[in-house]
Amino acid sequence: MPESSDMNDTRALLFLFTLASGATGGEITRSLQSLSVRLPGVRHISRLRRALMRLCHARTTSPYSLFMTFRTARRPHPVTFTLCLAAIVAGCGPGSASYTVAVDGSSTVYPITEAMAEEFGLTSEDKVSVTIATSGTGGGFKSFCAGERDISNASRHIKDSEKAVCDANGIEYLELEVAIDGLSVVVNPTNTFVECLSVDELARIWGPGSTVTLWSDVRPEWPAEPIRLYGAGTNSGTFDYFTEAIVGRVGAIRDDFSASEDDNVLVQGVEGDRNSLGFFGYAYYAENTTRIKSVAVDPGTGCVAPNPESIQSGTYTPLARPLLIYISRASLKRDVVRRFVRFYLEHARELVPETGYIALQPEHYARQLVVLSEIERQAALADARTDASP
Repeated sequence: MPESSDMNDTRALLFLFTLASGATGGEITRSLQSLSVRLPGVRHISRLRRALMRLCHARTTSPYSLFMTFRTARRPHPVTFTLCLAAIVAGCGPGSASYTVAVDGSSTVYPITEAMAEEFGLTSEDKVSVTIATSGTGGGFKSFCAGERDISNASRHIKDSEKAVCDANGIEYLELEVAIDGLSVVVNPTNTFVECLSVDELARIWGPGSTVTLWSDVRPEWPAEPIRLYGAGTNSGTFDYFTEAIVGRVGAIRDDFSASEDDNVLVQGVEGDRNSLGFFGYAYYAENTTRIKSVAVDPGTGCVAPNPESIQSGTYTPLARPLLIYISRASLKRDVVRRFVRFYLEHARELVPETGYIALQPEHYARQLVVLSEIERQAALADARTDASP
């Protein structure tokens, strides 16, 4: 028997109330289950909860962030969507932030820093705006080394050429590893014949001057249908890492593929093309397992699929990689930046898995917190000297 619109409205209101309560994603799920709430298609509850709480605490947000929040819920319940928007418009007007932290860089690292920024904003006594742009790892280092950003998200280590620009501009920085990614090779879910590709096969497909245009060019038993390729743009650290790990040289790649620094665009491309083959960060695969299909990679010792266990253990080689943030040492003189970075490291074990990536071992974060504590100690001494001066 069809449910009444009143019942749907009531359940949507319960969902909205639970989101705003501050419960964790798991607590929200159990609460809704106990109430027999079945709102179709609502996903990533923790992210929705964080975003709604942030907005209703008068935190600042960008239209892009709001759009992406609701985009993560595939076909969100229309009543829930409308009620959330109404709550935002009616009771969650924009507030002016007392402090700002400016971030740019990798779209791969973006979900992690976004989650950290949202939770930090909720726990901070001050109104803090953490603005996060996604110009890619290379684009992030460009603005970071020009002194325009406090933090740069990176899906690879900084290049020597980028270090030289930072040095020339007097930008000193702290490098922190925050998570592990398994760069994922993916196809359309209707593709039933590709289950595993060797590193050599991937190199033949993606290498510069490749003559591979059909699936049958990879293996003769596969269909003689065209391969259409989707991959990270040239400003992306994912692009640099993939080309070096697979082809053997940074930037070495064929030029006839659809490129984007926005991993969501690549997901859409692979989903909409039955002959697609693409690559991007693991979190974007894990978030879209019904829309795309992952392909195992064989480095020469057997096929290994990307998953938290294979990425954490290092058996998913050569595509497991560190994810990093770079913090300007000049920015670390500001208390709000130090507090945000400390929050980042102290909550990484909890929040990184929520974003689809793999957290580091606790001792790794502990070692980095020791480094940060020394920076905080030095900042406190500098403040004391300033206060004591006539």
